[in-house]
Amino acid sequence: MTTTDLHSGRTTMIDLVALDIAGTTLDDGGTVYDALRAAVEERGATVAPDDLQTWMGTDKVTAIDALLRLGGVTPTTHQVAESFDRFRAILRSRYAEQPAVVLPGVADAVRTLRAAGVKVALTTGFSRDIVDLLLDSVGWQVDTHLDAVVTTDDVPAGRPAPYMIHRAMEWTGVTDVRRVLAAGDTVVDLRAAENAGVVSVGVLTGQTPREALEAEPHDHVLASVSALPELLLGAELVTR
Repeated sequence: MTTTDLHSGRTTMIDLVALDIAGTTLDDGGTVYDALRAAVEERGATVAPDDLQTWMGTDKVTAIDALLRLGGVTPTTHQVAESFDRFRAILRSRYAEQPAVVLPGVADAVRTLRAAGVKVALTTGFSRDIVDLLLDSVGWQVDTHLDAVVTTDDVPAGRPAPYMIHRAMEWTGVTDVRRVLAAGDTVVDLRAAENAGVVSVGVLTGQTPREALEAEPHDHVLASVSALPELLLGAELVTR
């Protein structure tokens, strides 16, 4: 997809859009927040809302370890692993009761992007088993609906490390970071995009307020992923 850089007047190609899952492409009703909080609080830690917000978007083992320590518990590696297992069990139970749904306009946006020749990948702080559960619940499959799905199981470290974005590039055959856009609903998504050297876009469909996203280095903050085709096709892409 061709876009115009309004700072330079040059034409830029976006070959890959990498999207976060929960809060960005899928609406899980805040279940991941609730499950993460519950898994940590069951260990006796107190979870401050700001701390929970800070660690959302990271891989969940790292998040659990950090939230336990911030909440007054010094966990062993075994205890972190047990809390992670508990987190996944809570998610499975709640997703079975109330499956996630695709956010409004996102499915159409993904179809439009792919029809225009842009590859679309999902990246996530979830493990592969949870991602499979989520995608099954909305009927999405790689090749049919997406070009790649990268989880924390596929990389040495999750966000804010750039590895998931770079793995998505590897799996989709894209080699130029200047031709990649990454979007997510948390500050950690923006930090990963910054670290990866790609166009960074925050979206407001999660629980992170606009001011928190805008405080991070970014190229755009949009209401939703559904606005991406208009941003790109409308030649409005402005990069720093």
